[in-house]
Amino acid sequence: MIARLRRAAALALPLSLAAFPAFAHHVMGGRTPSTFMEGLLSGLAHPVIGLDHLAFLVAIGIVVGIAGLSLLLPLAFIVAMAFGVVMHVHGVAVPGAEYVVAASVVLAGILLALRVKLPEFGWIALFAVAGLFHGYALGESIYGADRGALGAYLLGLVVIQGVLTVGVALLTRRLDAAGMTAQAPRLAGILIVGVGLAAMAFGS
Repeated sequence: MIARLRRAAALALPLSLAAFPAFAHHVMGGRTPSTFMEGLLSGLAHPVIGLDHLAFLVAIGIVVGIAGLSLLLPLAFIVAMAFGVVMHVHGVAVPGAEYVVAASVVLAGILLALRVKLPEFGWIALFAVAGLFHGYALGESIYGADRGALGAYLLGLVVIQGVLTVGVALLTRRLDAAGMTAQAPRLAGILIVGVGLAAMAFGS
Protein backbone atom coordinates (compact mmCIF):
# COMPACT_ATOMS: atom_id res chain seq x y z
CA MET A 1 0.00 0.00 0.00
CA ILE A 2 2.84 2.38 0.86
CA ALA A 3 4.47 1.69 -2.49
CA ARG A 4 1.20 2.48 -4.27
CA LEU A 5 0.86 5.78 -2.44
CA ARG A 6 4.42 6.70 -3.33
CA ARG A 7 3.75 6.04 -7.00
CA ALA A 8 0.56 8.08 -6.90
CA ALA A 9 2.46 10.89 -5.22
CA ALA A 10 5.10 10.75 -7.93
CA LEU A 11 2.42 11.11 -10.60
CA ALA A 12 0.77 13.98 -8.78
CA LEU A 13 4.04 15.69 -7.81
CA PRO A 14 3.72 18.51 -10.37
CA LEU A 15 0.54 19.60 -8.59
CA SER A 16 2.61 20.62 -5.59
CA LEU A 17 4.37 23.26 -7.67
CA ALA A 18 1.23 25.36 -7.35
CA ALA A 19 2.06 25.99 -3.71
CA PHE A 20 5.09 28.15 -4.46
CA PRO A 21 4.40 31.25 -2.38
CA ALA A 22 6.62 33.48 -4.50
CA PHE A 23 4.17 33.48 -7.39
CA ALA A 24 0.91 34.52 -5.65
CA HIS A 25 -1.97 34.49 -8.14
CA HIS A 26 -0.40 36.71 -10.76
CA VAL A 27 3.30 36.63 -11.53
CA MET A 28 3.27 40.32 -12.44
CA GLY A 29 1.65 41.36 -9.17
CA GLY A 30 -1.73 41.99 -10.77
CA ARG A 31 -0.67 44.22 -13.67
CA THR A 32 -0.66 43.38 -17.36
CA PRO A 33 2.77 42.39 -18.76
CA SER A 34 4.23 45.25 -20.76
CA THR A 35 7.52 43.84 -22.07
CA PHE A 36 8.62 40.70 -23.87
CA MET A 37 10.31 39.32 -20.75
CA GLU A 38 7.31 40.04 -18.52
CA GLY A 39 5.04 38.35 -21.05
CA LEU A 40 7.32 35.32 -21.23
CA LEU A 41 7.59 34.96 -17.45
CA SER A 42 3.84 35.37 -17.06
CA GLY A 43 3.20 32.72 -19.70
CA LEU A 44 5.63 30.30 -18.07
CA ALA A 45 4.13 30.83 -14.62
CA HIS A 46 0.38 30.89 -15.15
CA PRO A 47 -0.26 27.21 -15.91
CA VAL A 48 1.78 26.38 -12.81
CA ILE A 49 0.25 28.83 -10.34
CA GLY A 50 -3.28 28.00 -11.48
CA LEU A 51 -3.95 24.67 -9.74
CA ASP A 52 -6.89 23.78 -12.00
CA HIS A 53 -4.82 24.34 -15.15
CA LEU A 54 -1.91 22.41 -13.69
CA ALA A 55 -4.16 19.51 -12.68
CA PHE A 56 -5.47 19.18 -16.23
CA LEU A 57 -1.95 19.22 -17.66
CA VAL A 58 -0.94 16.47 -15.24
CA ALA A 59 -4.03 14.49 -16.30
CA ILE A 60 -3.04 14.83 -19.97
CA GLY A 61 0.44 13.55 -19.21
CA ILE A 62 -0.79 10.57 -17.21
CA VAL A 63 -3.33 9.63 -19.90
CA VAL A 64 -0.71 9.80 -22.64
CA GLY A 65 1.69 7.80 -20.50
CA ILE A 66 -0.54 4.95 -19.34
CA ALA A 67 -2.42 4.61 -22.65
CA GLY A 68 0.74 4.56 -24.73
CA LEU A 69 -0.48 7.47 -26.84
CA SER A 70 1.71 9.65 -29.05
CA LEU A 71 3.70 12.32 -27.23
CA LEU A 72 2.37 14.72 -29.85
CA LEU A 73 -1.18 14.32 -28.54
CA PRO A 74 -0.86 17.21 -26.02
CA LEU A 75 -0.60 19.48 -29.06
CA ALA A 76 -4.38 19.19 -29.40
CA PHE A 77 -4.69 20.96 -26.05
CA ILE A 78 -1.85 23.41 -26.61
CA VAL A 79 -2.98 24.60 -30.05
CA ALA A 80 -6.59 25.00 -28.88
CA MET A 81 -5.33 26.79 -25.78
CA ALA A 82 -3.51 29.34 -27.95
CA PHE A 83 -6.71 29.97 -29.91
CA GLY A 84 -8.56 30.47 -26.64
CA VAL A 85 -6.07 33.12 -25.52
CA VAL A 86 -6.40 34.92 -28.85
CA MET A 87 -10.19 34.81 -28.61
CA HIS A 88 -10.05 36.46 -25.20
CA VAL A 89 -7.67 39.24 -26.16
CA HIS A 90 -9.83 40.02 -29.19
CA GLY A 91 -12.88 40.49 -26.99
CA VAL A 92 -14.82 37.31 -27.83
CA ALA A 93 -17.19 36.62 -24.93
CA VAL A 94 -17.30 33.09 -23.52
CA PRO A 95 -19.56 33.12 -20.44
CA GLY A 96 -18.75 30.70 -17.65
CA ALA A 97 -15.34 29.75 -19.02
CA GLU A 98 -13.84 29.29 -15.55
CA TYR A 99 -16.54 26.82 -14.61
CA VAL A 100 -16.04 24.86 -17.81
CA VAL A 101 -12.33 24.74 -16.96
CA ALA A 102 -13.13 23.35 -13.51
CA ALA A 103 -15.59 20.85 -15.01
CA SER A 104 -12.95 19.67 -17.49
CA VAL A 105 -10.59 18.98 -14.59
CA VAL A 106 -13.26 16.97 -12.79
CA LEU A 107 -14.03 14.99 -15.96
CA ALA A 108 -10.35 14.26 -16.64
CA GLY A 109 -9.90 13.09 -13.05
CA ILE A 110 -12.94 10.82 -13.24
CA LEU A 111 -11.74 9.26 -16.49
CA LEU A 112 -8.37 8.59 -14.87
CA ALA A 113 -9.82 7.28 -11.62
CA LEU A 114 -12.09 4.87 -13.49
CA ARG A 115 -9.37 3.99 -16.01
CA VAL A 116 -11.76 4.74 -18.88
CA LYS A 117 -10.24 3.82 -22.23
CA LEU A 118 -11.25 6.29 -24.92
CA PRO A 119 -10.20 5.97 -28.56
CA GLU A 120 -7.40 8.34 -29.52
CA PHE A 121 -9.84 10.63 -31.32
CA GLY A 122 -11.88 10.87 -28.11
CA TRP A 123 -8.87 12.10 -26.16
CA ILE A 124 -7.98 14.55 -28.93
CA ALA A 125 -11.51 15.97 -28.87
CA LEU A 126 -11.50 16.28 -25.06
CA PHE A 127 -8.08 17.92 -25.00
CA ALA A 128 -8.99 20.35 -27.79
CA VAL A 129 -12.31 21.46 -26.28
CA ALA A 130 -10.78 21.82 -22.83
CA GLY A 131 -7.78 23.64 -24.28
CA LEU A 132 -10.00 26.28 -25.83
CA PHE A 133 -11.62 27.12 -22.48
CA HIS A 134 -8.38 26.88 -20.52
CA GLY A 135 -6.77 29.26 -23.02
CA TYR A 136 -9.68 31.67 -22.78
CA ALA A 137 -9.31 31.75 -19.00
CA LEU A 138 -5.55 32.24 -19.27
CA GLY A 139 -6.11 35.10 -21.72
CA GLU A 140 -7.45 37.29 -18.92
CA SER A 141 -3.89 37.89 -17.68
CA ILE A 142 -2.68 39.30 -21.01
CA TYR A 143 -5.79 41.25 -22.05
CA GLY A 144 -4.83 44.73 -23.18
CA ALA A 145 -1.12 43.97 -23.65
CA ASP A 146 0.76 44.89 -26.83
CA ARG A 147 1.65 42.31 -29.47
CA GLY A 148 5.20 41.78 -28.21
CA ALA A 149 4.10 40.89 -24.69
CA LEU A 150 1.21 38.81 -26.05
CA GLY A 151 3.51 36.82 -28.33
CA ALA A 152 5.92 36.20 -25.46
CA TYR A 153 3.05 35.15 -23.20
CA LEU A 154 1.85 32.62 -25.77
CA LEU A 155 5.40 31.33 -26.20
CA GLY A 156 5.72 30.83 -22.45
CA LEU A 157 2.38 29.02 -22.28
CA VAL A 158 3.27 26.70 -25.15
CA VAL A 159 6.71 25.88 -23.75
CA ILE A 160 5.69 25.19 -20.14
CA GLN A 161 2.59 23.20 -21.07
CA GLY A 162 4.51 21.14 -23.60
CA VAL A 163 7.26 20.41 -21.08
CA LEU A 164 4.82 19.52 -18.30
CA THR A 165 2.58 17.21 -20.33
CA VAL A 166 5.39 15.38 -22.08
CA GLY A 167 7.44 15.22 -18.87
CA VAL A 168 4.56 13.69 -16.89
CA ALA A 169 3.87 11.25 -19.76
CA LEU A 170 7.50 10.07 -19.77
CA LEU A 171 7.54 9.78 -15.97
CA THR A 172 4.33 7.75 -16.08
CA ARG A 173 5.78 5.38 -18.66
CA ARG A 174 8.91 4.94 -16.60
CA LEU A 175 6.90 4.15 -13.47
CA ASP A 176 4.68 1.80 -15.46
CA ALA A 177 7.72 -0.04 -16.78
CA ALA A 178 8.94 -0.35 -13.19
CA GLY A 179 5.73 -2.12 -12.18
CA MET A 180 3.34 0.71 -11.31
CA THR A 181 -0.01 -0.74 -10.26
CA ALA A 182 -3.35 0.38 -11.66
CA GLN A 183 -4.09 2.07 -8.33
CA ALA A 184 -1.51 4.82 -8.81
CA PRO A 185 -3.23 6.53 -11.78
CA ARG A 186 -6.58 6.04 -10.05
CA LEU A 187 -5.35 7.78 -6.90
CA ALA A 188 -3.90 10.58 -9.01
CA GLY A 189 -7.28 10.84 -10.75
CA ILE A 190 -9.05 11.19 -7.41
CA LEU A 191 -6.68 14.01 -6.45
CA ILE A 192 -7.38 15.74 -9.76
CA VAL A 193 -11.15 15.40 -9.24
CA GLY A 194 -10.68 17.08 -5.86
CA VAL A 195 -8.82 19.98 -7.46
CA GLY A 196 -11.59 20.42 -10.03
CA LEU A 197 -14.34 20.34 -7.42
CA ALA A 198 -12.50 22.89 -5.29
CA ALA A 199 -12.04 25.16 -8.32
CA MET A 200 -15.73 24.83 -9.12
CA ALA A 201 -16.77 25.57 -5.55
CA PHE A 202 -14.61 28.69 -5.26
CA GLY A 203 -15.26 30.00 -8.75
CA SER A 204 -11.81 28.80 -10.02
